[in-house]
Amino acid sequence: MSKFTITVNGQPREVEADDDKPLLWVLREDFGLTGTKFGCGASLCGACTVHLDGQPVRSCSLPVSALSGKPVVTIEGLDKDGQHPLQKAWAELSVPQCGYCQSGQIMSAAALLAKTPSPSDEQINQAMSGNLCRCGSYPRIRAAIHKAAGAP
Repeated sequence: MSKFTITVNGQPREVEADDDKPLLWVLREDFGLTGTKFGCGASLCGACTVHLDGQPVRSCSLPVSALSGKPVVTIEGLDKDGQHPLQKAWAELSVPQCGYCQSGQIMSAAALLAKTPSPSDEQINQAMSGNLCRCGSYPRIRAAIHKAAGAP
């Protein structure tokens, strides 16, 4: 076991964990941040997406020892009051059905909008291609991203 200091949602947090413990389980089990979901455990579905130094990463396969002091942002840290433009657009357009994949979807969309403030459908499709939604909410996800970007 090693001690790690991780900046999560702007707050330094300490944890004692095995070097290979996935960030997902540190967030959920050690820090009580359960908005990040376990989906496949193999970085294929995107349910566990968080930001590491502003980039979307799959936390289920990222060992805590690989964080290199880079800040982590989870769905809970996107906006403390849930008022991020994406969160508001998601609610206004009733994007979620089961909702399980949605925190990962929103985190990937937030990373996209941070780099590309007015993305095209093609750019959205490409950025979101690693996030699976078993309910098939893709058209509403795309519409919510456009809405959050300020498109009519």
